[in-house]
Amino acid sequence: MSPSLERRVEKLQAILDVAKAMTAERDPDALLELILREAAAVVEADRCSLFLVDRERGELWSKIAHGTSEIRFPLGDGIAGAVAASARAERIDDAYADPRFRRAVDQATGYRTRTILTVPMLSTKREVVGVIQALNRRDGTFTAEDEELLVALGGQAASAIENAVLHAEIERLFEGFVRASVVAIEARDPTTAGHSGRVAELTVGLARAVEAAPPPDLRGLTFRPDELRQLRYAALLHDFGKVGVREHVLVKADKLYPHEKELVEARFQLIRARLELARAEGRMAGRPVDGEEARLRDLDGLWQLVLDCNRPTVLDEDRSARLSRLAGLTWNDGKAERPYLTPVELKVLSIPRGSLSEEERREIESHVSHTFNFLTQIPWTRNLRRVPDIAFAHHEKLNGRGYPRGVPAVQIPVEARMMSISDIYDALTASDRPYKRAIPAEKAIDILHQEARGGMLDAGLLGVFVESGTWKVAGAR
Repeated sequence: MSPSLERRVEKLQAILDVAKAMTAERDPDALLELILREAAAVVEADRCSLFLVDRERGELWSKIAHGTSEIRFPLGDGIAGAVAASARAERIDDAYADPRFRRAVDQATGYRTRTILTVPMLSTKREVVGVIQALNRRDGTFTAEDEELLVALGGQAASAIENAVLHAEIERLFEGFVRASVVAIEARDPTTAGHSGRVAELTVGLARAVEAAPPPDLRGLTFRPDELRQLRYAALLHDFGKVGVREHVLVKADKLYPHEKELVEARFQLIRARLELARAEGRMAGRPVDGEEARLRDLDGLWQLVLDCNRPTVLDEDRSARLSRLAGLTWNDGKAERPYLTPVELKVLSIPRGSLSEEERREIESHVSHTFNFLTQIPWTRNLRRVPDIAFAHHEKLNGRGYPRGVPAVQIPVEARMMSISDIYDALTASDRPYKRAIPAEKAIDILHQEARGGMLDAGLLGVFVESGTWKVAGAR
């Protein structure tokens, strides 16, 4: 084999090798750098530029153009523009002798262009995707063989760029869908606006911190960029199932719904009016009214008890006992004896913690299953296929007492364990919840440690969460 033929074979093999590399590269900027580096090597050029076609604006543009910053110029303008418009390669032995050559670029960069080889990058549909321009062959002028090789490389580059653009568009599509979903969640429950974004930020931050300083049982754990994106999407969408929860339950601030509280208040006002009427009638009849006066004095305290018990705080023994006494009191509406509180009202006010009854709590907890059912309907790409499973497990506990499935620790993904810590921390420290006050960060961390000691949260991951300062990223609300 002659030396020239051997060199040609080597260059063809190099084009095949770079074609494989271009197929695997998804980062557009890295792909363009790869194309230019290999193009310069194949045709033995001093440097190369790459221009992409923007058909909407009728322009060529480039971030990588022989040492300049990003430039734009019309299709048909200059040598590169002419090649893009005609889809035909051009070889120029004396750049300054060609009136289309843009000398201003050389003047701006201090570079001296002598020879030029410009080829179109043709897609599989024979459309010009862009232009590769090689400058100054190292040992003379560009040849027909150089043109043939660069055209072949340009075709491979066009396909790779199309794939990279399509991949980027798919990613933007998913990103837009996820963001729109978060908007839908927050519109459904405005009181938790920002929660999903903060949980995502905390969870991804914790994943990066675990990579840097992992607990003993997670040494060697790493997250590729697509795995971090998968984790971020799962965190952003972890509460999407709340769209399946009735709105009045979702935003319930107190134990009694507003209309229920108004009904109780109206009844107490009626009781007051009846007692005041009985007292007035007694005085007019000259009989003792001590009983009515005592009941009137008690009524204010009883109404305050209702207000206190209605708040979503822990119901202590004293108020619980007073509530039981209130349950036995009756008043006469002129027809029959009526209880101060109905059995349903008494049951609701007797909720020991928070504002939700057991039925309402189960409905709220069902949001996780709604989330999973929704997410499994989406045709996730292979590198995002675990989004539903990660989101599904964010309320599971290591001791098997979580929900909705109550699975043991071995079935809870490490990503979901991270999200659990972030979710609870943000829920505790959030200042926008109408049914509770924000807890200081230090107190929230103490609560997290208590849950870890109780076998609910991953103590190793919590240690990284605290020691790395990951929790601080949610400080600027």
